[in-house]
Amino acid sequence: MFVFTDQMQRRITVEQKPQRIVSLVPSQTELLFHLGLREEVVGITKFCVHPAEWFRTKTRIGGTKTLDVEKIKLLQPDLILANKEENIQEQVEELAKHFPVWVSDVNTLEDALDMINAVGEITGRNEEAARLIQQIQTGFAGLQTPPFDKLRTKLQTAYLIWKEPYITVGGDTFIHDLLTRAGFENIFQNKSRYPTITIEELPIAGCQLLILSSEPYPFRQKHIEELQRHLPNTKIILADGEMFSWYGSRLLHAPAYFSQLREQIEAML
Repeated sequence: MFVFTDQMQRRITVEQKPQRIVSLVPSQTELLFHLGLREEVVGITKFCVHPAEWFRTKTRIGGTKTLDVEKIKLLQPDLILANKEENIQEQVEELAKHFPVWVSDVNTLEDALDMINAVGEITGRNEEAARLIQQIQTGFAGLQTPPFDKLRTKLQTAYLIWKEPYITVGGDTFIHDLLTRAGFENIFQNKSRYPTITIEELPIAGCQLLILSSEPYPFRQKHIEELQRHLPNTKIILADGEMFSWYGSRLLHAPAYFSQLREQIEAML
């Protein structure tokens, strides 16, 4: 019998190394795959698109906020991975009455690395997790984020995750932390979590760059064209939302992506 403390400071008891894992979080599903777990993962959400082979073959147990609790119970998991922000508290609490549920709470890169370490420990993949953490740390340590040459400063930036209404990210989010590490200045960093804004607020706040995320709302080129009419003096680009918001093994690829994004933006200035 093993006792672990999750990132919500909840203590959970696991009888043995988990053999039947259900993941309620896409980025943590991908992490499990990276750590070498295969048959042990028996259930994932419909948003767990990586790895593609699991999306095709693993049992899907609903969306992150629309879990099929009864289907999860039928899977008889000996470990469930959940997240404070991505899952509904009432559903997590219901599952926790029957199964060990480890809940992550990730708001910074350091939180993400702590999560990876903890998942490695609870699944018996300590060495794999330690190696992944070292690789991610090395990647971010080598990420060069000098001021944009043509401006000699960081770009005043807003990052949109939703439309109708427009929703951005505040300073206490994981996306904000990665934006900062990538060399951007979040103009809404003094706001909390995911505030609703209007397009009229952007020029008033001095927005030089508007990043449209590919998720959760699937912004496309047509949205750039719509917004550009209202924001003629703002550079607007599309970005891979997974690189800014997935806090598992996808972080391996984030530093290189941020460097490429900065090069793309520099060419626009």
